[in-house]
Amino acid sequence: MPSTSTVFPDQPVWEGDGTHRIPFVAYTSEDIYKKELERFFYQAHWCYIGLEAEVPMPGDFKRTVIGERSVILARDADGQLNVVENVCAHRGMRFCRERHGNRKEFVCPYHQWNYTLKGDLQGVPFRRGVKQDGKINGGMPKEFKLEENGLTKLKVATRGGVVFASFDHEVESLEEFLGPTILQYFDRVFNGRKLKILGYRRQRIPGNWKLMQENIKDPYHPGLLHTWFSTFGLWRADNKSELKMDDKFRHAAMISTRGQGGKNEEVVSGVDSFKDQMKVNDPRLLDIVPEPWWGGPTAVMTTIFPSVIIQQQVNSVSTRHIQPNGHGSFDFVWTHFGFEEDSDEMEQRRLIQANLFGPAGFVSADDGEVIEWSQEGFEQKPSHRTVIEMGGHDIGDTDHMVTETLIRGMYDYWRKVMGE
Repeated sequence: MPSTSTVFPDQPVWEGDGTHRIPFVAYTSEDIYKKELERFFYQAHWCYIGLEAEVPMPGDFKRTVIGERSVILARDADGQLNVVENVCAHRGMRFCRERHGNRKEFVCPYHQWNYTLKGDLQGVPFRRGVKQDGKINGGMPKEFKLEENGLTKLKVATRGGVVFASFDHEVESLEEFLGPTILQYFDRVFNGRKLKILGYRRQRIPGNWKLMQENIKDPYHPGLLHTWFSTFGLWRADNKSELKMDDKFRHAAMISTRGQGGKNEEVVSGVDSFKDQMKVNDPRLLDIVPEPWWGGPTAVMTTIFPSVIIQQQVNSVSTRHIQPNGHGSFDFVWTHFGFEEDSDEMEQRRLIQANLFGPAGFVSADDGEVIEWSQEGFEQKPSHRTVIEMGGHDIGDTDHMVTETLIRGMYDYWRKVMGE
């Protein structure tokens, strides 16, 4: 047990070299959080930006974030995708306020400095001064050069219609970053078909950003916490399943095939969330049609560290973007999509099943609550630690759900990068 003499420790105290007991202070320290931003969001990692289908036309743009840094995805007149930081090179203003739009250029309203959609500075009002009473007043110094004062440009990578970016121009390729195992599940969804945006959901969850990565790397909880999963068999311990990771243990895929639901005493006995008499008044919520691209599994949840989750739960597909907002809060943005080749019936099916997820979803509302309540416990007792020992202490792929191996893997990677 960790010492309780210091209720508010400055640094995490790890019980040995393993990653099966996580100090609460890893979720409560603002200093640790700033270090995470630097090492995971701003260096050496690819972060999710959006889908190409969100900016289909020249001039289209989308404002989003990497970590806490506001960035803009824009398609220029040549059709090229650019990601630039939303900070004016003049006085630092976040000049873009709209979430989406179409522009020929970006203009900072403060002093009207204007930039191309590639981020190049192209105009500075009164750059050469103002002629008045026979003399030139003001103006920028002769050594000022437009080409040296553009917006910060990020490195951009796309695959299958998904856009990633990095502040680190020396980052490895996106394919190397994902690794062959996770790339297989990424390409399963994003296999070249044109995407169609169906809608967005956004929520602010009062918990540490890592808790959402943990939540979607945790197959132990769905059949215990979620009434919908335990009762109707969409995701529980008696389902055929696999867990897979990349070779650095940072990314993961949880793969499951839906069971029949019902009362299997071995997995539902004593489980409060299981409701034997629960019926669905709208049968469309369970109107599941297998799709050829599934290749067998009815659900695959892919976590790409640090910033995004790719969800395929039966016919509902979406990305979930993690946007940190201090050590104890993050915004969670859902982008629900389908494919242009979808029939009208399939599109409606995807939209109806999307009601399981999002801030008020039958499933996801549970996750938001338990993350909030976990953070409350961490803040109350930061000298303590979690116990991530279901399935033992090992880290590795498995063929069952009764384990926390993916979380142990994530913290193995976390400790190496953070130097803990």
